[in-house]
Amino acid sequence: MRSAPSPVDRRKAGGEYHLICDGRGTPLKVIVTAANVNDVTLNLALVDGVPPVAGRAGRPRRRPETLLGDKVYDSNPNREELRKRKVLPVISRKGCPNIKGLGKLHYIVEQTFAVLHHVKRPAVRRERRTEPHNAFISLACSLICYRLKRAAGP
Repeated sequence: MRSAPSPVDRRKAGGEYHLICDGRGTPLKVIVTAANVNDVTLNLALVDGVPPVAGRAGRPRRRPETLLGDKVYDSNPNREELRKRKVLPVISRKGCPNIKGLGKLHYIVEQTFAVLHHVKRPAVRRERRTEPHNAFISLACSLICYRLKRAAGP
């Protein structure tokens, strides 16, 4: 008797979203990859892809001051590269208890993913090519930004 392949198998087909957002849940950069790509390899691409964020007087920042992450992003080369970019990594170590209070902040990212999947078109990929799918993801992120701006008021 042969069983079905494991759902956690790394050979699985499909796509995965990699997202970086600010403290309010505003998506700053989204990358869509194959499901079998390791998460830590795209961490620096997300940080480097953050657009300039205005707010304070002077030149806008291009990178976040701190980066919060799961144990998935725990690797010493990753931490060193973030420090070279003047980003403070706040990442839990594998085999150690989680950093206190990181769960509340992790909830913001998970909520952004939920809102992103609430927009029906990007939730299930029907396109064979990546360009239309990335366009729908960008449109969904624009809707999230619009809703956050409207909720914050004038």
